[in-house]
Amino acid sequence: MQYIPAVVLGAIGLVILALVLLKLAKAARRFAVTRGHVNAEVGASLGMLKARKAALRIAVRDRFRRTEIDKSTQA
Repeated sequence: MQYIPAVVLGAIGLVILALVLLKLAKAARRFAVTRGHVNAEVGASLGMLKARKAALRIAVRDRFRRTEIDKSTQA
């Protein structure tokens, strides 16, 4: 009968471990969802940044071409 306290403590320990693992799994799921939202937002922002960079590159190229055309027509 001396083994009963050990069995009870073991069972309590397993219940506590299960509860902790369930909370950890819930937190991990929330983290994964949040990470997905953040990745989507960063991806969208990065896409906009790339588009702005391309537009700026085209604007600068057109500006220099216009300057070269103006110089050639003045001569």
